Amino acid sequence: MTKLENPVLMATIGGAQGLRGEVRAKAYTADPSALGDYGHLHSMDGRSFEVLEIRETKNVVVVRFRGVNDRNAAEALNGLELYIERDNLPDEELEDDEFYYADLEGLEALDDKGVSYGTVTGVFDFGAGDLLELKGPGKRPVLIPFSEASVLEIDLEAGTLLIDPLAAGLVDDPEELSKFTADKPKKKK
Repeated sequence: MTKLENPVLMATIGGAQGLRGEVRAKAYTADPSALGDYGHLHSMDGRSFEVLEIRETKNVVVVRFRGVNDRNAAEALNGLELYIERDNLPDEELEDDEFYYADLEGLEALDDKGVSYGTVTGVFDFGAGDLLELKGPGKRPVLIPFSEASVLEIDLEAGTLLIDPLAAGLVDDPEELSKFTADKPKKKK
């Protein structure tokens, strides 16, 4: 039984594939077929999984794990999320402007005046671009776009993000808002 200190989600197991214990899995890696290259995968309940075979299909990978030898055992894994320890991710392969989403969680979002808008509590991709969830003390969580316009700088060593609150949609600029409404024709009553 292994308890991960800094888990990073690598895959979610779907349904069984065939009769020999293979499962379909959604891999969250750049190269889905490299899922087994990170070592053993772990579930949050402490189980460990060794990838024996992996092959890509249209939208998922088909994986065979050591000890999962029949369809019943494979079906029991449906919906299981698999993680690795953050330290197992290769930092040396990253470019200067690249990072792992797991490293963004916990960073404080500040504007150029040092005003805090909360800390990053999650990174999401619902299909229309990445979003950062910010949560401040006593505040409701907010989502901001994870774009170059909204997030100006990432400083992992300092534990901060420099953001533009206007581009992130956190504040409204009354001058810009009045210019936008002044150009619109008014409806006759």
